Amino acid sequence: MEDIQKTTSDNGTKVSVKKKVTINKLQVLIGFSILLSMIALAIMQHAKNSNLSLFLITGLSIGYMLQRSRYGFAGGIRRLYVTGDSSLTKALMFMFSITLIITAAIHYGAFLGGAEASFKAAEGAKIIPGTQSVTGTNLATVLGGILFGIGMMLGGGCASGTLTDVGQGEGRAIIVLFFFITGSLWGAHDSTWWQNTVFFVGPKVYLPDLFGYIGTIIVSLSGFLGIYIFSVWYENKRKRENTLMPLKYANWEKPLSKAVKYKFFSKETYHKFFIQRWSYYTGAVLITLMFEVILITSGKSWGVTANFCDIGAWIYQGLGIVDVSNWSYFKDLTSTIDGGFMNDTLSMRNLGIIAGALISSLLAGHYTFEMEFKFRDVIFYAVGGLCMGYGARLSSGCNIGALYSGIANMSLSGWLFMLSLIIGGILGIKLVKKFRVSM
Repeated sequence: MEDIQKTTSDNGTKVSVKKKVTINKLQVLIGFSILLSMIALAIMQHAKNSNLSLFLITGLSIGYMLQRSRYGFAGGIRRLYVTGDSSLTKALMFMFSITLIITAAIHYGAFLGGAEASFKAAEGAKIIPGTQSVTGTNLATVLGGILFGIGMMLGGGCASGTLTDVGQGEGRAIIVLFFFITGSLWGAHDSTWWQNTVFFVGPKVYLPDLFGYIGTIIVSLSGFLGIYIFSVWYENKRKRENTLMPLKYANWEKPLSKAVKYKFFSKETYHKFFIQRWSYYTGAVLITLMFEVILITSGKSWGVTANFCDIGAWIYQGLGIVDVSNWSYFKDLTSTIDGGFMNDTLSMRNLGIIAGALISSLLAGHYTFEMEFKFRDVIFYAVGGLCMGYGARLSSGCNIGALYSGIANMSLSGWLFMLSLIIGGILGIKLVKKFRVSM
């Protein structure tokens, strides 16, 4: 397809330039075929358990949204620190803000109905949905966050980002994911030892207990605003120093110029629906929507990495390397391990994220399988995956479970994890630069 756009020549006059925008039609066909196969799988899973299909569909939606908007948590630190561009960081603060306001309303409604935070509720009592994400404010959260931050820079992405990268064809992400799973299982193995150390000494702090729901919203929004203002200041500083590297889109993902005569069934419509890159703010709104769908339909917040422990158990136990039946971490997960991957709701969601990102790339007609890294880089990807997996078990979550779900569900631990994640992320960036790791 060709797109005629206006541009300015060297002498200042407006000229028309034809921009060739091509898509791989075979990829589009494969993309729709995989989409249909996922719909078929959802129907089959629904026959077994409606939650299996629900989790698969939410995963597909999240993966598609993350890929179309190139939205990620690791980039919120890396892009600002390396390039000076604050666009993703600002979008993340916007997402945290609207998610927290909506979630606070859900929590307050449940509270008025007699529900309590999960860690305070008696057995059989009503639980405020999402308060399972209120975790300990302790040194384990700090250490886990720092490890996770280092790992996500060495690995080139966070938990949801790694799944998305696998779907869109990043060979690096496949290596990272394997070691992420391995690190998660390793962390699960050591969890009992850690819980008996000073690292796990610290209370679970639900901010509405300190400030009330309105007070928590005000305090949290003030924190987001502070980060937003800092990111704008830092971008302006880099601009003054002439070191700013602003975000640029590839030609094929930019909007096409408007057709002279609009037709719904046209290349312009297809480009708008399936190819044109979404803004970070579009991604922020849509991810917020999926976060709330998950919270309302499951009673729990979105998480990613707890499932990696189960996958690690299936892999390494299947190979005869470990036997998790006597691990205390898995004592309440016997039915999950015995049921296998296809009968686990969290597995379906993570599978959906990978498939959703794959479908998005294919429907855009620009899927490529990237293997542009050196053998030495594999070592850093492996270390990055191990750090993320192990760190996520220490902090009881990742960028999704410990950070996003923690903050949105008004846990002080979420803010502590954020600070630790930033510290670890900056350290990780320095390591990537020092050792020239390919990303």
